Amino acid sequence: MRVRVGHSPDPDDAFMFYPIKFKKIDLKGYEVEEVVEDIETLNRMAFEKSIDVTAISAHAYAYVSDTYDVLSSGASMGKGYGPIVVAKERIDLSGKKVAIPGKWTTAALLAKIYLPKDVEYVEMRFDRIPEAVKRGEVDAGVLIHEGQLTYKKMGLVKVMDFGEMWYEETELPLPLGLDVAKREISKDWAEIWYNAVKYSLEHPKEALMHALGFARGLDEETTEKFVRMYVNEYTLDMGEEGKEALKKLYERAYKAGALSFLPSFRVVEP
Repeated sequence: MRVRVGHSPDPDDAFMFYPIKFKKIDLKGYEVEEVVEDIETLNRMAFEKSIDVTAISAHAYAYVSDTYDVLSSGASMGKGYGPIVVAKERIDLSGKKVAIPGKWTTAALLAKIYLPKDVEYVEMRFDRIPEAVKRGEVDAGVLIHEGQLTYKKMGLVKVMDFGEMWYEETELPLPLGLDVAKREISKDWAEIWYNAVKYSLEHPKEALMHALGFARGLDEETTEKFVRMYVNEYTLDMGEEGKEALKKLYERAYKAGALSFLPSFRVVEP
């Protein structure tokens, strides 16, 4: 059976996908078509149901939980860290123009939970945001991916850290990205994805060499640091703590009015 499998062009996703791409593990007879797109594009592909297995924002998943199951492996969760808000100087964000990396990203959901209600949001690709802030196109920006590590080199300052705030409130990891599969194949892919993450963690040097091809100019040390941030204990198996964190995220978003409904979800284990 041929399936379309999506991941973002980021080192952590590439690190996890490496054993699938090069058939280092049993793919259970599936023929894989690799789809590499930024996370907001993958979110929209899931809305269209045009992809079978994919990385997806926890925010976007709320709207497709009737079609896709969450895989217990492959989640991007940060314990005490996550998306940050940066500006050229520390400012009050009330009434300001703030860039977000896509309407359906979890970063956008967190912004609606934590930022003032009168913020004006501007959507743009995640990799354009630091320069847009630096040039003054927007007053501040929400950074994901490697921007969380490199913003100081651009002369920007951190105004807010969603990951720190979340952990102080909940003592739980912050669910940012998930891997999901269409319900009819989710049991198989829960096992495939578990084995893929396990393989990469057990063979980090070869998986990292592949991930470096997606590092967007980062050196090997910074790339490895970024990969280790988001390929961690919760990535192999989100466990009960990860499930509780996802439930709490949706409850918090609903309470804040960032979601108009309380989503349900199903996590499939290998």
